[in-house]
Amino acid sequence: MIEGAKDQLSQSAELAIIIPTFREAGNVAELTRRLVDCLAGLKWEAIFVDDDSNDGTASSVRELSLIHPNVRCIQRIGRRGLSSACVEGMLSTSAPYVAVMDADLQHDEALLPTMLQKLQSDRELDIVVGSRHVEGGSLGEWSEQRASISRWATRLSHLVLPKTLKDPMSGFFMMRRDSFMGAVRRLSSVGFKILVDLFASSPKPLKFAELPYTFRTRHAGESKLDSQVAWDYLMLLADKTVGHLVPVRFLSFALIGGLGVFLHMALLSTCLSLMALPFKQAQAAATIGAMVFNYTINNAMTYRDRRRKGWRWWTGLLSFSIACSVGAIANVGIASYLFDHQNHWVLSAISGILVGAVWNYAITSVYTWKRA
Repeated sequence: MIEGAKDQLSQSAELAIIIPTFREAGNVAELTRRLVDCLAGLKWEAIFVDDDSNDGTASSVRELSLIHPNVRCIQRIGRRGLSSACVEGMLSTSAPYVAVMDADLQHDEALLPTMLQKLQSDRELDIVVGSRHVEGGSLGEWSEQRASISRWATRLSHLVLPKTLKDPMSGFFMMRRDSFMGAVRRLSSVGFKILVDLFASSPKPLKFAELPYTFRTRHAGESKLDSQVAWDYLMLLADKTVGHLVPVRFLSFALIGGLGVFLHMALLSTCLSLMALPFKQAQAAATIGAMVFNYTINNAMTYRDRRRKGWRWWTGLLSFSIACSVGAIANVGIASYLFDHQNHWVLSAISGILVGAVWNYAITSVYTWKRA
């Protein structure tokens, strides 16, 4: 086995399978075994891109690489995200064909040779998608609720993708390296839906084919899907539609800031009417509450990839509060100046709000959520 793998490695890989991982230690050995079986006779490599899992995923892959030298690990420190992991993995290989699949064995690895054959036989194709929504494909044991969410997400994707693509939510596909390189500098690398990003970012329409497969149940470990995945998906769509005009992080920051305004007013009303506090104390309490809310939600969603935890959460709150306090002063100053010179309170107020929002976003992005 070892000598055979070394012989295989001595030749350039024709196919690279990119497998993003986070806490998948219980799956990597079984997935590798299945890849060895189904890709026999092909020149391939498997690249596990691990986001510094705390369950020993990276170590498990390195142990496998001692037996299978065509299996390797990229361990990312201080970075998170499935899409960005896929991009790093695809950039790390010279293989002319690159595939993406999950490590949890829900994708049918036996389809990989057929995908490769399809791309090799049809030079017009850029990408082959493993599809659950063409004839012969299936969602497997999905609940009706999860299937409904998937249909909703698919309909939304058609804002930026061709409607003829039946399964844009698929995380299982293979494409030509040249086609990937044509899109890579335009990618958003936001969230989990790398396929949507690739189609929406390509400078020319990608020619595609879809091959059916049945989505399987997870082999080991727990699903990483949560409510923030939906937020990331919406931010990806926003980036592909208006991101060339306004940074998508700023849109998220501003939206959360708007929710903070509503919370501020609700807290202020509660303190005045129910708690009978003097206005100054009520305003101070509402301001602090809204500021903590904005920081907490932005830390969890807007800056999910730079999230502050533990003691750093508190130091982040402090720097966020200082920055936003200066932003509030700028808001009032600009609005007052414009009102004095134009006497139009609506435009003056909006201008002040915009200046304050841009200041808060710029300063907190650099200082509160600076990259490690």
